[in-house]
Amino acid sequence: MSSLEPISVALKYGFLVVLYLFLLWVALSAARDLRGRSSARRTAASGGGELPEAGVAAMSAAPDATGMYSAASVGPVGVLSRAPRLVVERAPGHDPGMIYDLDGEIVLGRGAQAEIRLEDPFASAAHARIFEQGGILAVEDLGSTNGTYLNEELLESPRPLHPGDRLRIGDSELSFEVD
Repeated sequence: MSSLEPISVALKYGFLVVLYLFLLWVALSAARDLRGRSSARRTAASGGGELPEAGVAAMSAAPDATGMYSAASVGPVGVLSRAPRLVVERAPGHDPGMIYDLDGEIVLGRGAQAEIRLEDPFASAAHARIFEQGGILAVEDLGSTNGTYLNEELLESPRPLHPGDRLRIGDSELSFEVD
């Protein structure tokens, strides 16, 4: 029996512990993401859903625009005339409370072409975009690897933004506000 044998056994068990902790983290992350997807499907099935292409008139007919607000109550119409902005709640490389004014089309991501650069390892180069459609602001995922979440629901199609909505990309979270 050599003097290195206890060390190699300890290293083997240490590696196994780290491996199992990693697998647990992956499983918990997947479960959290799947819960978000299933609630988004329930919302779409119950009459909520996608941003219509027909414009504002069709938009106001949607019974539940984001799953959090009724389209008839706090509607997104007229948001553009009220200084819309994103406020950083938490994001790697950004100070909480940092404000980004939303004027024109805005791309969020890790790449150099993004207007709002996120130093988040879970963000794609061009992760999501905020754009005007029929006088309102909408957000869409640009085919990112890890998805974009609006109010903890995975974006599967463009959705309108309402004051107070929370946008999550990886570990970055921003809130939508208007003056």
